[in-house]
Amino acid sequence: MLIPEKLRLPTPEQALPGRDQPVTLSNRHWFNGHSLQPPYPEGLATCAFALGCFWGAERKFWQTPGVYSTAVGYAGGLTKNPSYREVCSSLTGHAEAVWVVFDPEHIRYQELLVIFWQAHDPTQGMRQGNDMGSQYRSMILTTTPEQAQLAAHSAAVYQRCLAQAGYGTITTEILPLNAFYYAEEEHQQYLGKNPDGYCGLSGLPVLWQA
Repeated sequence: MLIPEKLRLPTPEQALPGRDQPVTLSNRHWFNGHSLQPPYPEGLATCAFALGCFWGAERKFWQTPGVYSTAVGYAGGLTKNPSYREVCSSLTGHAEAVWVVFDPEHIRYQELLVIFWQAHDPTQGMRQGNDMGSQYRSMILTTTPEQAQLAAHSAAVYQRCLAQAGYGTITTEILPLNAFYYAEEEHQQYLGKNPDGYCGLSGLPVLWQA
């Protein structure tokens, strides 16, 4: 049974207040040992994506050559430094998101967009499969005007591909990233630490090439 409150974004008056203190992290990536938080080596770029449960989403990106580091967290909402429990309440406005640090000399942003589109179903609104709630909605959170242009173009291209295959309208939000709040340590690289852990990601059989 769907819970309507979990499928709506809170107003500023409804949103939980959060806190000033961010979570404390080891700052070491489980898979490659790189830093989760800045500063990063010169020449690297950053972006963020939300495509459902962030455990499986993060693994998609850390396994990609050219990606320097990844982290899971919360973005796109109102609450400052929320907890996982608060995000799951749907009273923060945040989506579960993946922070991606990449080397543009080895992988283009467009290639990251391909991974994003093909790793999930971007037509489902406030859900991904059996995961229901506003924290599971699809988002592209950009860090530069160029990323915003490329993301919008990719959405238009993929929408045509989906329509030709008989699928519905993309519900993905494309927004500038205002803040990325890191999730608690136990969620970072979760499926690396827990290989049998839950992953509900499932893409559509519609290809899109950068």
